[in-house]
Amino acid sequence: MFLTITTTGTPESPATDLGFLLHKHPGKAQAFSTSYGQAHVFYPEATGARCTAALLLEVDPVALVRRGKGRGGRGGAPDAALAQYVNDRPYAASSLLAVALSAVFSSALRGVCKALPARAEQPLPLRVEVPALPARGGPDLVRALFEPLGWTVTAEPVPLDERFPEWGDSRYVRLVLDAPDGRLTLGEALRHLYVLLPVLDDAKHYWVSADEVDKLLRAGEGWLADHPEQKLITSRYLARRWSLTREATERLELVRLADADDTAVEDIDNAVADDDPEEEPDSKPVSLAVQRREAILAALGATGAARVLDLGCGQGQLVQALLKDTRYTEIVGVDVSMRALTVAARRLKLERMGERQADRVSLFQGSLAYTDKRLKGYDAAVLSEVVEHVDPERLPALEYAVFGSARPRTVLVTTPNVEYNVRWESLPAGHVRHGDHRFEWNRAEFRAWAEGVAQQHAYTVAFVPVGPDDPEVGPPTQMAVFTQTTQTTKTTQTTTNDRNNKEAKAA
Repeated sequence: MFLTITTTGTPESPATDLGFLLHKHPGKAQAFSTSYGQAHVFYPEATGARCTAALLLEVDPVALVRRGKGRGGRGGAPDAALAQYVNDRPYAASSLLAVALSAVFSSALRGVCKALPARAEQPLPLRVEVPALPARGGPDLVRALFEPLGWTVTAEPVPLDERFPEWGDSRYVRLVLDAPDGRLTLGEALRHLYVLLPVLDDAKHYWVSADEVDKLLRAGEGWLADHPEQKLITSRYLARRWSLTREATERLELVRLADADDTAVEDIDNAVADDDPEEEPDSKPVSLAVQRREAILAALGATGAARVLDLGCGQGQLVQALLKDTRYTEIVGVDVSMRALTVAARRLKLERMGERQADRVSLFQGSLAYTDKRLKGYDAAVLSEVVEHVDPERLPALEYAVFGSARPRTVLVTTPNVEYNVRWESLPAGHVRHGDHRFEWNRAEFRAWAEGVAQQHAYTVAFVPVGPDDPEVGPPTQMAVFTQTTQTTKTTQTTTNDRNNKEAKAA
C-alpha cells in the first residue's frame, strides 16, 4: 500500500521544505508502528528543485483479522475463512492507508508547522500518486470526487490481466492528482485524501462510531459542505449508517447556510435561548408564551387543518401541544438550528414514542430563506415569532418560500408588537425583546406587510390580537391569519362543474 507526495521549489522556497511541513526529515527513512502493521516514510528524491515523500504501509493480515475484519467473513466455506488473510488490503489504498496518513502526518493534516508556519498556510505545487486505488464507481467517480477540489485527475483503470484484455478492467485505478499551479496547501491535500480514499474503497476496516462524524467534519472543513458529491461522500465515509449520515448532513447544511449568510454557525444555531422573559412567570396568571400557543391552537382548530407545519419550531413547544390533539394527523417541525431540534426531540421523547404516535410527527432542519419541496402540500403552516429573526432584506425570500412555493391553505404568523414594549417593566427603553430580533413592527407596519404579502400571493388576511389588548398600545403579540383564495376558487369551480354535469345527465 503506497502513496507519494511530490512538490517543486525555487531557490527562495526549496522543495525540501516539504520535510518541515510533514515533520519528517528527508535524510532519514523512518518507521512507525500502527495497529495493522508498519508504516514507513522515506524520500525517493529530495533536492531544492523537486522533493518526493513516500508513505508505504506494510499490512499484517493476522493483525488485521485480530483487531478488525479483513475481506471475507468468519466461519462458513473454507475460501471465505481464507479470504480474511488473503485479500487486497496489503496492496490497495483504503481506509487503512487513510488512518496511517492521519497517524504519521497528523500535524501536517491539521496544517500546523512550528518551523515554517507561513509556509504551511501557502499553496504548493503538488502531485500525488497512488499506484493501486480501489474505485467502486470507476474512473468517472474518481474525477467527480477530486476535480471539484481543484485537482487535475488522471485515473487509469488497471486491467484484470494484461495478458487477457478481453477480461476487461478491474475495480482498481492508478491515480495521479496534480495541482501544479499552487491551488492547494499541503494540509488541504492530505485532508482530501484522508476522506476520499475510504470513500472510493466504499469500506472501512474498523467499526464506525459516532465520533466519525466529528472526524469527517474536521477533515471536510472548507470543502465538503459545498461538494457536489457531498451526500455520497458522507454516506460512504460513515459506512452507510443512516443515523450518522443524517447527523453529518444536517451539520453540513448548517455550515453551508452560515457561509451563505457570511456569519458564524453559532449565530444561526441560536434558536435555543438561554433565557426568555416571556416564558418566565410574571404578575399575569398565564404567561404570554402560553397565551400565544392557545391563540394559535384556536385559530388552527377553526381551519379544519389536519397536516400542519411549524416553521421555526424552536424547542418544540407547539409541536408538543399539537400532538395532544388527534385532529392533527401529521405535524412537521422545521428549524435551522440543530441544537433546537435536538432539544425538541428530547422534549417530545421521540426515541420512546409509540409507533402510531411517532408516525404523526417529524422534525427536520431547513432554512426559510430557501424553497423546499418538503414543505409543499400541507393544510396549514405556523410561523410563531419567526419573521422578526430574519434580516429585512431577506424577508422577500421567506415570503416566496412559504407563500409562493410551499403554499399551505392557511398560514398563521405571530410577531411582537413593538408598541407594547413600554409595558414591559424589565425591558430597557429602546430595546427589542430578544437579542436576535432584527426588527419589531408596530401594528401599522405589520398590517402593511401582511396585506402586501396576501395581495401578492393570492391570500386573504385577518388580524387577531394575542394577550391583553391595551387600549393605547395594543396587544403584546399580533397575529395574522392568511387564507389561500385560489383554493376557494378551485373548490367553487369544482362544485359548479359537478352541478352542471348532474344537470346535463338529468337532461
